[in-house]
Amino acid sequence: MPSLYVVATPIGNLEDISLRALRILGQVKLIAAEDTRRTRKLLNAYDIKTRLTSYHEHNKLAKLENILSHLETEDVALVSDAGMPGIADPGQELIAAAGLKGITVVPIPGPSAAITALAVSGLPTERFSYIGFLPRKSGERRRLLETVAGETGSIVCLETPHRLRAALEDILLVLGERPVAVCRQLTKLHEEVFRGTVSEALEHFGQPRGEFVLVITGKIGAEKPQLTEAITKKMAAMRRAGQTARQTVAAMAAETGLSKKELYRAWLRLT
Repeated sequence: MPSLYVVATPIGNLEDISLRALRILGQVKLIAAEDTRRTRKLLNAYDIKTRLTSYHEHNKLAKLENILSHLETEDVALVSDAGMPGIADPGQELIAAAGLKGITVVPIPGPSAAITALAVSGLPTERFSYIGFLPRKSGERRRLLETVAGETGSIVCLETPHRLRAALEDILLVLGERPVAVCRQLTKLHEEVFRGTVSEALEHFGQPRGEFVLVITGKIGAEKPQLTEAITKKMAAMRRAGQTARQTVAAMAAETGLSKKELYRAWLRLT
């Protein structure tokens, strides 16, 4: 039975293609490519003549049945612009549909921008969260960052040059000052790996150019909760509403993590 081959392609340097990937791309009858022009350059470099069809973000659902019909009689390879298909690139829908039809899906591993950046970041690699491209709009970007603020493992994300500085500003605002590695143009001629704090990265990348992968250090340890003005005001409101010291202190201790002793002292200062 024909197979769908999910083939990783170079993220920059064309020499990073594997021998197995070259063999598969030459053997299959059809290659479904995110950008046929870019894939053709790769194929031409290795004298591969396999037929191409486009499969990208804007036509992936319309082309799905067509590619599945090819898989009834012939092998097909799926490639993205760079790296592994389905990872921040088109492919997930086709892979899932092929699996449902009982078609064998064969991974041909290779380059991955996220893993490459993590490996050279110098930051902890035992555990990490990959969140793909950060949202374009600041509000959405901040909300996404808030969901990983408590992650203890490294955080890996992708960003474009024209949004890099805004992204770093939001990272500083939401996650605070942390060690980061900002990886630019990985495996390409102007490859750069900047290591420092978020503020230092903002100072370094005044006019960002190229494609970026950011690796952000996870949360280190648990921060000691602080008695803030907002907490004090809430306690005062609970007092005015008729709650006792015991009720207020117990509720705020559960909500904030502050000790009951500290909260009770704050309650006494309200009198």
